Amino acid sequence: MALPIPGKPVRGSKSGQPIMALFDLLGRNWAMGIIWNLNEGSCTFRELQSRCETVSPTTLNIRLKELTSAHIIERTLDGYTLTAFGKELFELLKPIGKLAKSWSEKF
Repeated sequence: MALPIPGKPVRGSKSGQPIMALFDLLGRNWAMGIIWNLNEGSCTFRELQSRCETVSPTTLNIRLKELTSAHIIERTLDGYTLTAFGKELFELLKPIGKLAKSWSEKF
């Protein structure tokens, strides 16, 4: 699956609306889990794989490449870390996580 690019067709949008391109990327297996775990701090591939528990090395590698290409994470001497945009994105996702917990109580 190609990296979703704003302005090009993505899942849910033939015109590639930026929000749909971002949702396409975030909706991929383990994309949100990687972002969530990297918010705890930088880590190596193996540390991140351990934090994500059930992610396969192949899937993790693909997602890391996609999230790096999308400027959400970057690789540093300490391993992988969120970029400034990735941190901003995480801060916007936190309230959705809180809302999801509240919603889950209805079940």
